[in-house]
Amino acid sequence: MQKIVVANWKMYKTISEAERFIEELLPLVESLSGKVMLAVPFTALAIAAKLVEGTNITVGAQNIDFHTEGPYTGEISALMVKDAGAKFVILGHSERRRFFHESSEVVNLKVKAALEHRLQPLVCMGETSEQRQANEVESTLESQFHLSLECVDTGHIASIMIAYEPIWAIGTGLTASLEDTLHVHGFFRKLIAERWGVSALKKVPILYGGSVRADNARELLEIQDVNGVLVGGASLSVDSFSKIIFSQHALNLS
Repeated sequence: MQKIVVANWKMYKTISEAERFIEELLPLVESLSGKVMLAVPFTALAIAAKLVEGTNITVGAQNIDFHTEGPYTGEISALMVKDAGAKFVILGHSERRRFFHESSEVVNLKVKAALEHRLQPLVCMGETSEQRQANEVESTLESQFHLSLECVDTGHIASIMIAYEPIWAIGTGLTASLEDTLHVHGFFRKLIAERWGVSALKKVPILYGGSVRADNARELLEIQDVNGVLVGGASLSVDSFSKIIFSQHALNLS
């Protein structure tokens, strides 16, 4: 399975800033192998999708509502982001779970909506520092896995991605150790095989997201069970993000 690099811009970049970023990035990476994905703000979806058309970069959203339409002021549906050019959507990010109190049950409804509109869901799961200290990592992740992906049957497994994001590492500069990353990604592989069969292991990418930077991306991507990285702050700079993509390209060729 080739390595994947996903940028999560969060609530950064205006339309003009997004346009300038993509125009600077494309000449550096468009000839490289590997899947590169940009999760941009809703306002930049249409222009970003147009700019990357015909390249190895795809554009996605950072969230959706699970309703298709209706009186839900301030929300946006899978159909709407799809219409704007999104190919994938990040769901269940720790910031959505923490600041907007999204439960795994709600994440599951959003996964279902994404699949119904042919958006590829990238479903995030991770533990807090308190859960980590209480030795509740596996129980926490197992619960999130089953509740967030309850709607996913064997016919849809090739359409989903999973991202492990240790919440204690998000925005802190801390990164999970090699041992911890190996253990958790191996645990996700076990859950996938038990749920959908061993053949599903070749279909569901498991990404790591937790303070991924240009200086640690290659080390993370070299881990066999890490199929890609979800990049936050380091994806906001063309220089740092392109370096991560160069690491991805080198490993995909090896």
